[in-house]
Amino acid sequence: MDAFSSLGLGFSIAFEPGNLFFCFIGVLFGTLVGVLPGLGPVGAISLLLPLTFKMQPIAGIIMLAGVFYGAMYGGSITSILVNIPGEAASIVTCIDGYQMARQGRAGPALGIAAFGSFIAGTVGIIGMMFFAPFLGQKALGFGAPEYFSLTFLGLTLVAYLSRGSKIKALFMAVLGLVVGCIGADPVSGEQRFSHGSFTLFDGLGIVPVAMGMFGIAEVLENLESRVVLQREVFKTNVRGLFPDRKDWKRSSWPIIRGSVLGFFAGIVPGPGPIIASFTSYAVEKKLSRHPEQFGNGAIEGVAGPESANNSATAGAFIPLLSLGLPGNVVMAIIMGALMVHGIQPGPLFISKHPDLFWGVIASMYIGNVMLLALNLPLIGIWVKILKIPYAILFPLIFLFCLIGVYTLNSNVVEMFIMLFFGVLGFIMRKTGFEGAPFLLALVLGPMMESSFRQALLISHGSFEIFISHPISAVLLIVGFACLISQMIPTFTKKKEGFLGKAL
Repeated sequence: MDAFSSLGLGFSIAFEPGNLFFCFIGVLFGTLVGVLPGLGPVGAISLLLPLTFKMQPIAGIIMLAGVFYGAMYGGSITSILVNIPGEAASIVTCIDGYQMARQGRAGPALGIAAFGSFIAGTVGIIGMMFFAPFLGQKALGFGAPEYFSLTFLGLTLVAYLSRGSKIKALFMAVLGLVVGCIGADPVSGEQRFSHGSFTLFDGLGIVPVAMGMFGIAEVLENLESRVVLQREVFKTNVRGLFPDRKDWKRSSWPIIRGSVLGFFAGIVPGPGPIIASFTSYAVEKKLSRHPEQFGNGAIEGVAGPESANNSATAGAFIPLLSLGLPGNVVMAIIMGALMVHGIQPGPLFISKHPDLFWGVIASMYIGNVMLLALNLPLIGIWVKILKIPYAILFPLIFLFCLIGVYTLNSNVVEMFIMLFFGVLGFIMRKTGFEGAPFLLALVLGPMMESSFRQALLISHGSFEIFISHPISAVLLIVGFACLISQMIPTFTKKKEGFLGKAL
């Protein structure tokens, strides 16, 4: 079955009334999440995750995917009108988008963000349609050594590409691996570190940890932020949303470059949309004939980054579905949703579940059209929603998180686990530690441990198996190169400081 006939199967599934409805709910809620600063796509998907356990797998994944790429759309509205990024990938859009709004050009800024996002999202989906099956076929030859090396590389890349301290990111990844050991031993089945708690027999659940670390912690952080609590929507005319010919001429190549760059940035493990948007902005400023206009309302500074972060959302699905490797926190949560339904993402995923894979791809085409239809006509409504005081919003977010965790297993203990990780996540943010490496290590830890022990069983305890397999050896070399490159600056600074004191 070729890609186009498979896509036909996907559209027949995506156009089923139930799937179409959940696609609409996903993109609508995702846009709302992007518009409202204070929750973010990770917290929103964690909040909706328990609902998907009672749904058909296709409908559930379609809805969660819609929230993810819908948030990328909505984030531009807040960035342009309020100068507050609705989610992290829209930080760069604030720079020139808000300046355009101050100059009375909020309409063209919002319009080019919407059209650029639509074009880039479509490019990303097309790339996903062809690249994911190809990568899945190549990964069919992967064994236990290759999977261990792949998960090791994924974790080191996430730490390497983190925005803060690399050492702190590595520490959080190691801590996530340790916490991932709680529960049943994957080989013997014996209990480890559960201390007799029935809640911990299967390990820490990803839902309470994710909702606490990214939902509750986000609320606590925003409660002390005057910028969010006292935000004021910039009063400007948002009419004339369609960019003129001059705007399109300046934005066409940034949209094309951002689409391609974002897609490949999304494939690499790490915060793909964030890296894509920052890189796109830097590229456009470098290539511009008038770089001095950037920061003063250059439309290229909106078109490029907004295209890049939307294309990256499609690229992020590729390592998850074809290799079983979640490249960021959102993909880790979606992987958890798949595994609850008994679906294991990886090289056999596309051949075993073609209806799910192609149904999700087709729904992303449909969702992109829905988002274009929602973003432009409903700008006035989004502006009114932005004026809702955060003092009203945060108790509702907190309540929904509690309800979402409790309905998962009707377990009060998991509510306390969520609150614990909420406070821990808030403390981590204040001290410069990131939650993403921890959560990814928590998800990948069991897979990494199982692959490691299986490889040693196959080789009768010889570690040579990891370097005798060429693919495994290459992945390990790249992973260790990332580790060493992170350590060198730290040791260099210490050495310089010691020499300075000595002299």
